[in-house]
Amino acid sequence: MMKAVRFHGQKDIRLENIEIPKCGKGQVKVKPAYVGICGTDLHEYEKGANIIPTTPHPITKEKAPLTLGHEFSGIIEEVGDDVTDVKIGQRVSVQPIIYDGTCGACRDGLINCCDNNGFIGLSGWGGGLSEHVVVPRSAIYEIPDSVSMELGALVEPLSVAWHSIDISPFKKGDAVLVLGGGPIGLAVIQCLRARGAEKLIASEVSPGRREFAKRLGAHYTLDPTTDDVVARVRELCGGVGADVAFDAAGVQVGLDQALKAIRAQGTLVNIAVWNKPAQLQMNDLVFREKKYVGVTTFVQGDFRQVLDAIASGALKPGPMITGKIQMDEIVEKGFKPLVEEKDKHVKILVEVSPC
Repeated sequence: MMKAVRFHGQKDIRLENIEIPKCGKGQVKVKPAYVGICGTDLHEYEKGANIIPTTPHPITKEKAPLTLGHEFSGIIEEVGDDVTDVKIGQRVSVQPIIYDGTCGACRDGLINCCDNNGFIGLSGWGGGLSEHVVVPRSAIYEIPDSVSMELGALVEPLSVAWHSIDISPFKKGDAVLVLGGGPIGLAVIQCLRARGAEKLIASEVSPGRREFAKRLGAHYTLDPTTDDVVARVRELCGGVGADVAFDAAGVQVGLDQALKAIRAQGTLVNIAVWNKPAQLQMNDLVFREKKYVGVTTFVQGDFRQVLDAIASGALKPGPMITGKIQMDEIVEKGFKPLVEEKDKHVKILVEVSPC
């Protein structure tokens, strides 16, 4: 038997003993080291199952209660008989997307857009918040020697940011507006700096998170409750507005501001998962030929690029880690502080088997 953190329902997270999974063909067994607590985990905890299935998932055939943890690093401890290109003892980061490989999106290489997609640690197949987890070989990315296991657990949110930039028309030297200073917004700021943004403006309500934004690479920070975001962005961008904006906040007022703050033929990229329907002022797009683009998670290869960027020093995400806890502390020292003390925290890591 092994210990695992399991989601049972709204505000019902339990540390339980469950069966150790067996490693089969095409699979790798990993001993998780560090696991990040994600905003999605918090939403499921606070509001109840949304992404976590309450009826059998179409691919995993599993439903709640399920093991949590989809941002994690670990050590390979067993490989399937037909897996020959990785070995026991390797340090790895796990790419958690579950996909069917047969739908139109998957055939186009867009595993993040799979008709039936899910996530290890949310949809079944175990999760990082357990002493052992078995994942497909395709989910494994080796961590370079110069990258710590703690940073290996940040690769997943950083890959969301990296992919959003790939989807956007951003180019080196562009002026960029980022809405939201939560973990994903801060990840976008870091990745933009690493990729050559020369004027990076962050809009965030929380004073603490504005400070994190500055520390992690924003050139300017705005408080949307007191600053005229549209006027300030235009002023900072020579009167024309930002080339690209990224919405990691998902609130109507921010969407309205961003559409007006980007330049003619500028692009607004939506990363946020919205809790309610949004309104889009179409004439703000039409009369100035602006673009609004949605992005989701990441594709194969993004993990490798992020790991390489950390190894080279282009990305330095260490300051995102604001706490480390044990599995039996996950609610009191993990979920609750991230909900109640947002000013103080970005990413709390759970030490499952620190290496």
